[in-house]
Order: sequence, then C-alpha cells, then structure tokens
Amino acid sequence: MLKILGKAASINVRKVLWTCAELGLDFEREDWGAGFADTAQPQFLALNPNAMVPVLIDGDFVLWESNAICRYLATREGSTPLLPVEPRPRALVEQWMDWQAGEFNNAWRYAFMGLVRQSVAHQDPVQLAASVAAWHRHAAILARQLETTGDYVTGPQFTLADVVLGLSVHRWVQAPLPERPALPALNAYYARLSERAGFMVHGRNGPP
Repeated sequence: MLKILGKAASINVRKVLWTCAELGLDFEREDWGAGFADTAQPQFLALNPNAMVPVLIDGDFVLWESNAICRYLATREGSTPLLPVEPRPRALVEQWMDWQAGEFNNAWRYAFMGLVRQSVAHQDPVQLAASVAAWHRHAAILARQLETTGDYVTGPQFTLADVVLGLSVHRWVQAPLPERPALPALNAYYARLSERAGFMVHGRNGPP
C-alpha cells in the first residue's frame, strides 16, 4: 500500500492525490504540515530533510518533490497516457511540469502569501503588485499554449502536465486578486478539467 505524508489542503499533496485517482491507485494518507504533525520532527526529516510535504513511501522506497512523485507513480504503472513513453511527447509533458514548479509557482508566491494567507510579512504594495502582474503574465502564457494545443496543455491527450498545472489554474481562478484579465482559453480549460472526477475530489474541492 502506498503511503502519502501531507495534509490534503496542500496544493502539492493534491497533485499526488489527483494522480493516484487518475491511475486508480489505493493509498493511505497521513496528515503532516501546518496545523497537523510537525514536519520538523526527526522522523519526518529522516524522510525529507527539506521538512516539506508531500512524501511518498512505497515499501522501502521514499520519494519527495511532488512533480517527481507524480512522474514516478505514472512510470510505476507502466504504459499510461499520463506520461508518454516516446521521448519527444514525454519531454513536452515534463517541460510544462518543470515550468509549473519553477516559473508559474514562483510568480505567484508573494501575492499568494499576502492576499490568501494574509501574511503580515508579504504586504508591501510594490511587491504585491509585481507578483500579481507576474501571476497574470504566466497565466497568459498558459492560455496562449492552450489556444495552440486545444483541449490540454500538450495536445488532445490529458497528461501529468494538466494535473500539476490544473492545480495552479485553480489557485489563479480562486485567489482574491484585485483584477483578473480575460483569458477565455484558460477558463475553458478549467471547465474541462472540472469534468474529471479526480480534479473535483482532490483539486477544485480545496482552497486556492
């Protein structure tokens, strides 16, 4: 039985839970993170020295970093449309997964902490405005990609890129932003993802 350590409200834990739903995988989950078990405890740090969720335990194998976990689970199941075997289609999926983690997430980090978490350390108006603008700029990049590819990020097939980016789109749609540009392709994508049971259970059901 797979074990997932991390609270269900975490955006990165939800990526893994949605991936499990798409693959039909059974798992056990333990609540770790803010408001639950402290990830600074030695037993957790022995699994992930970064003290962050999620952590996956598969028998004697331990893995952290949510996108890596999603790729592992898809590969573990063998041939699946979620992660193509062919080098070029697979590289495109991984490209957009990496973009989500390295570019899109970093764009909204300050604004999310200030506007959603109401962090007193993230209330500088200049930095807030810059982060909101960067958040919208990256949302527009994704919208332009969808205008080209159609239904999903890399083409007509739903993949892991849509899992990780779907959670980011949910955050952009639901966050209390002072303004939000009209991006019809992104709104249509969000509606399309909402037809998937895994997204409704592990993605759109939660906070931004």
